[in-house]
Amino acid sequence: MSFLLGREQRVAAMFPSPPIPPNSQAGGLGSNYSRIDLSQTEASLQKVAVWSCVNLVATVAETMPLDYFPRSRDPQPMPPWLADLGGDGHGLPDWLYQYVYSAMLRGNTVGLIGSMDSRRGTPTQIVLQHPDLVHVWPDQDGVPHWTVNGKAVETDKVWHRRVHPAPGRLMGLSPIGLQATTISTGLAAMQFGYQWFKEGAHPSGILSSEKDIDQKQARTAKERFMAAVHGRREPAVLGNGWKYQQIQIAPAESQFLETQQFTATECCRIFGPGFAEIFGYETGGSLTYSNIEQRSLDLLTYAVDPWLVRIERALSGLLPRPQSVRFNRSALVRTDLLTRFKAHAIALQNQFETVNQVRDHEDWAPVEWGDKPTAPPPSPAKVSPLGGH
Repeated sequence: MSFLLGREQRVAAMFPSPPIPPNSQAGGLGSNYSRIDLSQTEASLQKVAVWSCVNLVATVAETMPLDYFPRSRDPQPMPPWLADLGGDGHGLPDWLYQYVYSAMLRGNTVGLIGSMDSRRGTPTQIVLQHPDLVHVWPDQDGVPHWTVNGKAVETDKVWHRRVHPAPGRLMGLSPIGLQATTISTGLAAMQFGYQWFKEGAHPSGILSSEKDIDQKQARTAKERFMAAVHGRREPAVLGNGWKYQQIQIAPAESQFLETQQFTATECCRIFGPGFAEIFGYETGGSLTYSNIEQRSLDLLTYAVDPWLVRIERALSGLLPRPQSVRFNRSALVRTDLLTRFKAHAIALQNQFETVNQVRDHEDWAPVEWGDKPTAPPPSPAKVSPLGGH
């Protein structure tokens, strides 16, 4: 005769329900799980891989220097209206983070136009809206009708940029909507692991007797055993015919680590190549980083740069030609001290840069004599093999 000792000292069945429910139960999640609802943008961010990808690109866009070019190769200070495009005092970096957030998660970025430049007919203030509060539908003539937070908005007051466009669709495709199954699987596995440890989804051990005992005797034996071991580290002494067997489960199985690892890798792939390798998920083939500079180049080339190009096009579209904005991508490519100083030496020797330009790269104050190109060193005199000149 045997009985189970639950974590919360409740009587459990001899054989608990299997951890993975059959497919017929609530879409595979089982009745013990609340359904994973991805209708809200923030829900998908509970998956670490999704948050990491979005936060990486948004942070790079927020912190990378953005240069304004009234003329080609002539960077100038940012116009005041563009430096605070949202008009909320948080500045353009904060606006760029919101832009990437909406674009990566929903495939669309929508804002309400607060002011316009009458001469060029482009917005000078764009207040970005939460993507879950924006809805649009075309009428019989194909004219879009917009609502924001349930209120109708005139079409000429809406600024819309999309990612992943599809023929015949006004809105860009939503990565979260398309890949909801993959993300939901990862969140469900994470939720199960959490509930496993929090709620005691399995018994901690089995106390069995070689003799037949009734329910009252089993309850008495359980209470005495729990009183002997609860809150103590002293060994328990069992009488003749009693046996205690502890139930153990591998942490990897209890938390479905392999499932979470697989879904994390797939979530990274949603946002483009390179993300899974950058975050170290096993993918069968990974990038190797020989140094800091190479890792930064891989990050820029395979993951972040396509999103930076989209932002540059969106912002440059607000400016009259040939004005434009461009991210200073060199700020992302970090090198070690020796490599950086060798590059400075080559630039100075070949008169690509001046001393003050180099000092500016290193955040050093300029010097009075540093604005002129450095004269190249004299060529060494040639000496004949016999010692003559």
